[in-house]
Amino acid sequence: MALWPFGKKKSAQPARDAAAEKDDPQLAAQEPGIDAAEAEQAAEPADPVVIAHDAVGGETGPFDGDSVNIDDFDFSDFSSVTLNLGSMRIPLPKESQVQVEMGEAGPKMVHIVTRHGRATPVAFAAPRTGGIWESSSEEIAEGMRSEGMPVRFETGPWGREVVGTGTNGVIRIIGVEGPRWLYRVTLAAPTGKEDELAQLGRELVGRSFIYRGADPILAGNSLPVVLPAQLAQQVQQAVIARNAQQGGDGARPEQATVASLSEALGRVMEENARQEPGTR
Repeated sequence: MALWPFGKKKSAQPARDAAAEKDDPQLAAQEPGIDAAEAEQAAEPADPVVIAHDAVGGETGPFDGDSVNIDDFDFSDFSSVTLNLGSMRIPLPKESQVQVEMGEAGPKMVHIVTRHGRATPVAFAAPRTGGIWESSSEEIAEGMRSEGMPVRFETGPWGREVVGTGTNGVIRIIGVEGPRWLYRVTLAAPTGKEDELAQLGRELVGRSFIYRGADPILAGNSLPVVLPAQLAQQVQQAVIARNAQQGGDGARPEQATVASLSEALGRVMEENARQEPGTR
């Protein structure tokens, strides 16, 4: 797999053969600076190819955080802060914000909002044998078709991506399997921003770290998400404020969405940057 424009700290970047990349549309599709749609069209695969991913010894993520130290990498080209969610550590794109959707048992969804659209990362437990993305992507596509949404499969840097076209935008779902985990990122872009968000989303995926841990978790279940304490407090205050504004009508926590937590997040990220990557 082609390298994203980052590398390990204090290490030189390998030289690249630009001419060879230009002649290889599959390789070009993996480079953030290349129009992936054009590269895929040139390749014209009959079906999305399977691309092996090394989450431990590879140069490109998503990485297995239980085996690879995030502090060994320099993501300053892309991000200034890292969001620590326990089972996921994600360098946030510059100028992005975090949206937290709460459920009765805690955070339900964490969205990363960018100027090109929204990315929603989720990590799942997976069997040792792998293959969970192939089956789940088929189920996702079938579900989207049942709702009347045109769906197609495309080949991205990690293989199959599910792409659905709606009335007002495009949904792209990227799935990557690692050691006993599946990392899935859903990209929701308004019409006209789908290519920019696809590129940004792939860069985000390539810099993410997944922490599966040793606890037994049934394959297909999502890995637990834990908000940093200071950020969780901000979310709780937002839920209380929203319920009060609604006149105490018993609104449940999952109905509360925190649209912007950038100030609290900035403080939390400064603290997270000083923590060990395996801290959970």
